[in-house]
Amino acid sequence: MSDSHDPDSHSVDEFLRTAVESLTDGVYFVAPDREIRYWSRGAETITGYSSDFVVGHHCFDNILDHVDAQGNPLCHTVCPLAATIRDGQPREVSIWLRHADGHRKPVRARTTPVRGTDGTIIGAVETFSDDTAMLRAAEDADRARHDALTDDLTGLPNRRLFDAALAGRLENLARYGWQFGLLIVDIDHFKAVNDSHGHVFGDAVLAGVARTLHGAVRAGDVLARWGGEEFAVLVESSDDGSLIETAERLRVLVARSEVRQAGIAAKVRVSVGGTPARPEDTADSLFARADAALYSAKHAGRNRIEIDQPA
Repeated sequence: MSDSHDPDSHSVDEFLRTAVESLTDGVYFVAPDREIRYWSRGAETITGYSSDFVVGHHCFDNILDHVDAQGNPLCHTVCPLAATIRDGQPREVSIWLRHADGHRKPVRARTTPVRGTDGTIIGAVETFSDDTAMLRAAEDADRARHDALTDDLTGLPNRRLFDAALAGRLENLARYGWQFGLLIVDIDHFKAVNDSHGHVFGDAVLAGVARTLHGAVRAGDVLARWGGEEFAVLVESSDDGSLIETAERLRVLVARSEVRQAGIAAKVRVSVGGTPARPEDTADSLFARADAALYSAKHAGRNRIEIDQPA
């Protein structure tokens, strides 16, 4: 093939841009000072922020306000993108970004250095993908189940479906010893939110908290709208330590989120009560202990967790 048919550098650049823009993953490029120079269509879809809004800002301007599973901010401390620019090593981490509408979304992020022709680092690329495995599983389940098993407002499984899952977990615990735990998550001062901002905003709070919780539970856990401002979670293979860890992750990720609608922005807090299941438990006895733990969390000041500890 003659050279006249080889693509020139402009054609290659256009090909690469078209390829990147076709990805569902988010892609962005930063200069050595971490100024964002490129923001892909996939990044817009995952985060809700447009390229026009983001490009020109620095990644440490905290637009996405990356945090880890404990709610610790990363942009000014252990930013993987900054570390890759510094040492030239690629990285892959799980983090939670703040979506443009305020809720937390889990993503899997991969950082790669970009080098010039002389080998020096001239920036870095981060690609990130929606890591909401539970969301994908729930979407498949929603298509397979009748609408009566789904909460209309949040899209989560409703009480009827949760009851069926709980019955199965209790049977497996009694028969095979497969451990699990129950958490009840209650939005603090929800009545005051409705009274101050109206029920439409209250619905936005419920939906926003549901999305944050949805991204925070593991693939084997079951999250449902239990009723009112309460959510229930079945935590798979739970001992006291893992139940406490899960409860605190749910609490802190909600506390680090925000609900925004029609010019109103509000911080939301939750209290969490939980208990490990016991072989002799019924659904009533399990919920009674979790409810008592939730009451203790509320009574102790809210925005906290309480886990029933075996004697």
